[in-house]
Parts: sequence; C-alpha cells; structure tokens
Amino acid sequence: MRFAVLAACGIVMALQLQGCAGVRFVIDAVPAQDELTETVVMEDHGVLGSLGEAKVAMIDVTGLIADAERPGLLAARENPVARFVESLHKAEQDGGVKAVVIRINSPGGTVTSSDVLYREIMHFKDITHKPVVISMGDVAASGGYYVACAGDEIIAYPTTVTASIGVIIQTINISEGLGKIGISADSITSGPNKRMGSPFEPMAEEHRKLLQGLVDEFYSNFKAIVVRSRPAISPDDLGWLTDGRVVTGKRAVEVGLVDRLGDLRDAFNAAKDRASVKSAKLVKYHRAMEYVGSPYASAPGIQPGESQVNLMQLNVDAGAFLGQPGFYYLWAP
Repeated sequence: MRFAVLAACGIVMALQLQGCAGVRFVIDAVPAQDELTETVVMEDHGVLGSLGEAKVAMIDVTGLIADAERPGLLAARENPVARFVESLHKAEQDGGVKAVVIRINSPGGTVTSSDVLYREIMHFKDITHKPVVISMGDVAASGGYYVACAGDEIIAYPTTVTASIGVIIQTINISEGLGKIGISADSITSGPNKRMGSPFEPMAEEHRKLLQGLVDEFYSNFKAIVVRSRPAISPDDLGWLTDGRVVTGKRAVEVGLVDRLGDLRDAFNAAKDRASVKSAKLVKYHRAMEYVGSPYASAPGIQPGESQVNLMQLNVDAGAFLGQPGFYYLWAP
C-alpha cells in the first residue's frame, strides 16, 4: 500500500513538473546494452533512404557541463561529458560521417569538464580530419564558448547570448551568522592552508590570494584559447571582450568572437562545404527510448525551467552549481 501511494505521488509530481507538456509512461523491455543509434533529422532532396550517402553527425552540448550524473526526478540522468565523448567516438568510427555539427546551448560548467570537451573535439579533428562546425543556440557562454573555440567555424543566431569569458569560484561564508547564535568553528588541519575557502571561518587574506592565483591561471588559459582560435579579434578589443561580459550573436560577429550569423541549416550547409560534400543526411545520436523527431530535440539534460521545486522555484541545475565547490567557466546570472 505504501509503495502504491509513493508511486502515485511520484506520478502526480511528474505531471506537475511537466506542466502542459505531453507525458508518456512506458514499461517495456529494452536491450541490456543501450548503445547509441542514429536517426535522420534533416536531409538534402533525394538523399533520404539512399545507401552509401554522406552523413553529417549532429551532437548536442546542453545545460551545465559537468563530469557527473545530472539529478533527475526519479533517477539520476546521464553524465553529459560521457555522452558527448561517446557520440564523438561514434562519429569517428563511422566512415559515412564526413563532418560534425555541434549544437551548443549551455551557460558553461566546470573548468576541467569544459576543457575535456574542447580537447576531445581537437583530438577528433586531429585523427579524422573531419571538419567540425559549431551551431550556437540560446546560450553558448563561458564554458559553452570555450568548447565552441574547438570548432573550425562558429555560427550563431543574432539573439544568441555568448562570451562571458572568465572564471568564477563561488564561496559562501556563514561564520558571522553562526557566531550570533553562539556557534564557532574549530578546525584541526595539517597545514595553514588546508581550511582555505571554509564557509565556517572568515577567509584570511592569504587564502584569498591563493584562490585568486588559481582563478588567474585558469583565466589566462581561457584567454589563450580565445586568442589562438579567434584570430579576427582585434588586440584593442581583447580586454573588454574577456572581462566576463556577455554579448549577442550579432555583436559577437562584429568583433570576431563568431564567424557569422545563421541557423542550424546554415551550420549543416557549412559542414558539407568544408567536407566537400554536395548532399548529405544530418543524423542525431540517441538512446533506444529517446524520441528524436527533429534536429532540435535536445540530448537528455536539464533545460531552463525544468526540474524545479515549484513552490520555491529552485532550479536543480543551478543548485548543483551553488552546492559544489570548484572552479567554473560559467555564466550564472
């Protein structure tokens, strides 16, 4: 009886979280090895169903970039870094894939995870010589822009929000509040810097300097990536473009952060041109139970406004950022 009540509550919560969107509950036998498969989501005239035709693989970078399973309502969701690398490997192994389009809709993520995706794309290009075109969606900021710098060409919508080139480590200090209720911290450490960044004690100036040094190191690396991959940026503009601000896709083209304006179809055509292919099929990789009805179907992940505790409007993805220590290439307005 208790299980039935809990199950019913779970279903009601899921329906409330989904709002008016269509909801399906499926109980079915699925393969033990749920490997990625592909679906054609766009094709040139006369190509669909033809054998031996060229393909362009489309891979999503959606939501927070972090090497960890994302929280979900009833179960953890897929690790976005692992999913991305698996998809890129599938495109690498498929001789029919002549180019890749990476669609980014992300405010960024951790410093290391953003760098992992960047390095994996560069490695993919080095060993396959297949071109990679970046298609920016609503947001391709901070770590999202860092990943985009690995592409051979970057295409954005005029309304895309991008840049936010910089590093942040979010710290919280509750020592003053604890002191007001008679609670004080007394940590025993192996060295004077072991408690650096502790929320239970006021931050010492030498600790702040050490953390700032790490931020500066990661920031320097980010700027070097931008300078190397975006030679059209004027040295006169580099300072203000890398101060952490965001810009629109239209402005990004004007200053050299992005190559040109366009949509997903333009990115598809650019990928074909760079691969010297006249016609091709655009394919998306997905799991067996994931519905892919168009190229805009997103990879599993937390979308803006999804997985919220509605009474308090707490976004799970933002909570993951605030609750995890670390350094981030992240735009978190």
